[in-house]
Amino acid sequence: MDFHAARQNMVESQVRTNDVTDMALQLAMRHVARERLCAPSQAFAAYGEIEAQIAPGRVLMRPRDISKLLQTIEPAAGEKILAIAAPYAAAVLAKAGATVTLQEGDPRTMAVVEPYLKELGVATAVADLRVPVGAAYDAIIVEGAVAELPAAWLKALKPGGRLGVVLKDGPVGRARLYIRLENGFSERDAFDSAPSTLPGFERSPSFEF
Repeated sequence: MDFHAARQNMVESQVRTNDVTDMALQLAMRHVARERLCAPSQAFAAYGEIEAQIAPGRVLMRPRDISKLLQTIEPAAGEKILAIAAPYAAAVLAKAGATVTLQEGDPRTMAVVEPYLKELGVATAVADLRVPVGAAYDAIIVEGAVAELPAAWLKALKPGGRLGVVLKDGPVGRARLYIRLENGFSERDAFDSAPSTLPGFERSPSFEF
């Protein structure tokens, strides 16, 4: 398979056509080997409009959704960014000049993605995803949906820091941008999105009497 051609076609047909105009992100996505972040048997699906599998229960977000979410947080070269369960986002951000840490909760997923991310200079950590490693981040991005937002993610941002995440408690969710202020946070919806929910981040069951 010609992965280089597939990569260029992905940017042209799934990224640019969905209003992702950030040229630094487009350029990075033209060079990041997305196929190296999938399970080897799923490399053929890396550039399709699907969620390619990384490991059991874990997938890459569709190119359209992750590119729009990346643009939503407005990353800049030199920024300190935490990628929570977000290996492709981590690779793109590192290629665009950010200082990136990937935090994974699943060792099987890390085993697949870590070799390539290390080549790109991404720091890695396996830890509970609800508790960010480090603090004072310029931005945090999450490559998967959550039903409820852990407060610790917001607290790990520096003042002015941005968090991009999809909140989903049904078939379709909303990508949302949070910005940490000196006293509190602002938030706004960005676009509709329906990625798979990260394992362990489903809505807690409630009891009705």
